[in-house]
Amino acid sequence: MAVHKLILDNVFEEDLYTLIAIHCTLEDYRLAYLLNKHLGISLVRKPLDLDYQNKKSTYSIFEWEDNKQQTIWNLVSNVCKTEDYRQRRNESLFDSEEKITRTAYLIPEYKTVNYFLKIDNEIDSSKEKYILNNVLKAPQIATAYNIDINQLKSKDNLIFS
Repeated sequence: MAVHKLILDNVFEEDLYTLIAIHCTLEDYRLAYLLNKHLGISLVRKPLDLDYQNKKSTYSIFEWEDNKQQTIWNLVSNVCKTEDYRQRRNESLFDSEEKITRTAYLIPEYKTVNYFLKIDNEIDSSKEKYILNNVLKAPQIATAYNIDINQLKSKDNLIFS
């Protein structure tokens, strides 16, 4: 009996993208405006935020589709803060509610990063440096740098479609 062997080298090829970490304290819409201004792009907020863990954590996301370069740009928040109220039961005269703030991260390995700029399609290093330099031109941005996507443990969180 003949043995048939299938070789699937290119079938499960990973998506190629560039990921830039951005440290700043701006609100998401202000950062999107600054990136639009300095990079000449048109990021627009998506109607629905990214929803993980069944609405326990949501992350704002902006998107721009560059039809000329066939590239999709995404600006996504890394931090989600939620507030819960819990009834405090003390044996005191007054019962009160206490507020609990929980923080969740889209990419837990980078807890100090505020936002990620994901550019689908792998770009060459000179264009990557150009983009990074233009991001750093904004005085409100503390720092920005490239992230090696092969080192990420939670890269599945960066699948937006």
